[in-house]
Amino acid sequence: MDNGLERIKQGISKLKPSERKVSDFILKHPKEVLHMPIAQLSEATSTSEATIIRMCKALQFKGYRDLKLSIAAAIPQKNPIDHKYQEISADTSLSETIQQIISNNIFSIRNIITVNDEDDLKKAIQVLNKARKIVIIGIGASAIVAFDFEQKLKRINKWCEALTDSHSQLVSVTNLTNEDVLFAISYSGETKEILNSVSVAKENTTKIISLTGYSNNTLQKNSTINLFVTSTENSIRSAATTSRISQLTLIDILYTALASIHFDESVNYLEKTREVITKFSR
Repeated sequence: MDNGLERIKQGISKLKPSERKVSDFILKHPKEVLHMPIAQLSEATSTSEATIIRMCKALQFKGYRDLKLSIAAAIPQKNPIDHKYQEISADTSLSETIQQIISNNIFSIRNIITVNDEDDLKKAIQVLNKARKIVIIGIGASAIVAFDFEQKLKRINKWCEALTDSHSQLVSVTNLTNEDVLFAISYSGETKEILNSVSVAKENTTKIISLTGYSNNTLQKNSTINLFVTSTENSIRSAATTSRISQLTLIDILYTALASIHFDESVNYLEKTREVITKFSR
């Protein structure tokens, strides 16, 4: 974790009021907090030490010390919490649009490590590596990410299928077992069709990996392992832009890590599929 301030900013919406009070104070006074024992922060925010510990756990810090270490790592960065997601607006020049999109995407990608615990990424990779079958589900913009992951996994000979139709999803997850993995993608974490499939998968004790925005949502509460992307976009969006880019980047991380586990075999599978595609593309 290299940016505790961004993790607090991203997770503040899912905190209880008393915990949010502590987070607000930290965001406003990060340097001062570094020198505060937990009792002093408790007094400064008129909250209990237990509330501070609960806040740390809710934001996936190991404890108060881990929180302060992460804040210390964030402070040297240039305005780590000042970035504002920029939506499409009227009369924007092409030059401004280019800079806005690039800035938004860079910010979102960099913060993948901010909102994800490396141990959870390792667990996801291990589960995917051992899976008998991998079913990837997504609706709308998430379908693009699902198909991208399917294509990559098939290139290294992992059994998987990406499904974007609710009926197909339900039929497929009905036959999954505890040896399989359901990889569910939903930026909101509230997509009804996805939640229906997750419910069926849970009944089969299938391992469920979720990929959502970093906020409280139903999907993450019903998953075995939770992965996140930065919640930078407004609730009313012209399209899923930075969320898609950061989701695709996270998929690249998972895919590359999986391929490296069986490096020689993966290289061989990649070469074979490249040769076949080249042969029939002439």
